[in-house]
Amino acid sequence: MRSKTSYFNGTLFRKNLTRFWPLWGMASFLGCLVPLAALLQLVHGQWNIQPLEATAAYYSVLVYAVPIISLLYAILCAMLVWSYLYNARSVGLMHTLPIRREGLFLTSFLSGMAMLLIPYAITGGLCVLISLAYGRLEPVGLLVTILGVLGESFFYFASATFVAFIVGNIFALPALYFLLHFLAVLLDWLLSTFASSFIFGLSGGYSGAVAWLSPTVYLTETLWVDYTYEEVFVRNDSSMYGGYTDTVLSEVRLENAWGIGVYALAGVVLLALAYALYRRRRSESAGDVVAVGWMRPLFRFGLAALAALLGGRALYALFWDQFQNGDYYSALPMAICMIVAGAIGYYIASMLLAKSPRVFKGSWKGLALVAAGCVAVCCGLRFDVLGIAARVPEISEVESVHLYVADNNYTFYPGEEDDLLEQVRAVHKAIAADADYVKDWQENWRYTRTVNASYTSTYLRLTYTLSNGLTVKRYYNVPLTGERMAQAGTYDYLLDLLVNSEAMKAKRLHLDDPSYTVTGGDIYQYTRDNSTEYLDLSSREAAAVLEAAGKDAAAGAWGQVDWFDARRNDAYALELSLNFDQKLPDGAGTSRDYISITVRPEMANTLACLEELGLIDRERLLTWSQYDNAIYGPGYDGAVSEGRVPANTE
Repeated sequence: MRSKTSYFNGTLFRKNLTRFWPLWGMASFLGCLVPLAALLQLVHGQWNIQPLEATAAYYSVLVYAVPIISLLYAILCAMLVWSYLYNARSVGLMHTLPIRREGLFLTSFLSGMAMLLIPYAITGGLCVLISLAYGRLEPVGLLVTILGVLGESFFYFASATFVAFIVGNIFALPALYFLLHFLAVLLDWLLSTFASSFIFGLSGGYSGAVAWLSPTVYLTETLWVDYTYEEVFVRNDSSMYGGYTDTVLSEVRLENAWGIGVYALAGVVLLALAYALYRRRRSESAGDVVAVGWMRPLFRFGLAALAALLGGRALYALFWDQFQNGDYYSALPMAICMIVAGAIGYYIASMLLAKSPRVFKGSWKGLALVAAGCVAVCCGLRFDVLGIAARVPEISEVESVHLYVADNNYTFYPGEEDDLLEQVRAVHKAIAADADYVKDWQENWRYTRTVNASYTSTYLRLTYTLSNGLTVKRYYNVPLTGERMAQAGTYDYLLDLLVNSEAMKAKRLHLDDPSYTVTGGDIYQYTRDNSTEYLDLSSREAAAVLEAAGKDAAAGAWGQVDWFDARRNDAYALELSLNFDQKLPDGAGTSRDYISITVRPEMANTLACLEELGLIDRERLLTWSQYDNAIYGPGYDGAVSEGRVPANTE
């Protein structure tokens, strides 16, 4: 009689569950605490929750808790069910059993998934029972939550299984698992900050461009719960008005839930790859850090690259950073530091792979590749071979451009403000062309001081949102001088021409833009006794102040930025800010903005409005010059005493 091939072994499945019951038993116990706590709240009448509110709670757990819990719990389950792979005796025993590798793989995977899902099933089952008992069950939300938990759990355990067959050491399993899950985010931040220390104007930091390669980060950032509320009239005959109006939750949606499905499909691919690796896996690889032969060079050079980037920056900060004055790295010292750190990482990886410290003989070829890579990276960034610093996106490439300068934010859209956009691009091009001048100032300003009143510096931030969804960010700290501001074509001249144009003054107040709504503001008034009075502006008060400032702007009494009056000596010692909500195009949501208004004696409309609203006492108003003299003594002028000028304009 012909025997059948079995792909599942019930005995091994039960053995795994009973052998490792402390893990899933403790997880189940901890999970039960949440619904039991909710039950106590309901019993004592301290929690009145409606079915849609219960659904919102389920979705919130699915968005914020399940990815993190599954990330941590899945690797624990994988370390247990695949632990036999990492010991020569146990793997030899398992592979001599009358079970084919297909059966071992499927049985162990299903037992691990069962261990992962049992706590969710018990916790969720209690929640359902409590919801049924109190009439709080909402079937659609419950079904979506169940599918979401299944999809996320499957992906995380499949990814842990895939890593389990790459490594041959149980301690290497969690290390590589977490590294692969967050490698994209780590490299995004690391490469961006590293490149920004070479390339002029490049904004360093995490960009999120490849966040989808880090599932936990991507899910917690893109999944979100959308609530819809509506006002209803609640009848109450005992009320003199016959009832009252209440706001109730009318709809709850889990946005971008498709992401869970995509990761579940990715889990299927990873599971298939894990099975392919298991079929070719040698039992003798138990104990090896990397069990797959062709992945060993990737591990060796990958660890060397990470060591070069992280360790190189640490060595540079320790031995060289204190000797330089500028904001950018020196290529040669950085290359040397990276080579040293990369070599250390290369030999550590080699020792782990060989399980021996005797790895130096014949290693010069690999070390030469590491050194060549470090030199190539530093030279490529130092000379900006990709032309990143000089890149200024065309108007046809962008959806919007955001500019921050002179304490104010501006957003431009192609097709509506192309003339202003061209001026912004002209300023950007001029700054990029003067990179050497700005770098020289950044390196030498600490040692060059002047009493030149026509000198200052300013911060400038540009963000281009491109049509393909990517962004181009640039951040500049540049000097401004009166001499250059009088020379056509310099960035000083172009920036002053842009910011002090009538179009930009109107745009600063958002008066003619229906997408902006003033929502409030605040005002600080500095007094002669060195105290500060603060008042919060309501939306009505802020709207009145905005209208008055608009009248002053039309009369030419507001809006002119004086770059060289850093302390605004003739302005009043007030800090007035107005807050706005902006409706983004195409229903993309809302954003917030604010403007800072410098109040001067000639702003009659604004002063009258502030006084009428009771926000200021005009008799107690001081200019900044009067305030400084009252606090610091006659003749104080912080702006002049702290003036700085670049070495080549002295």
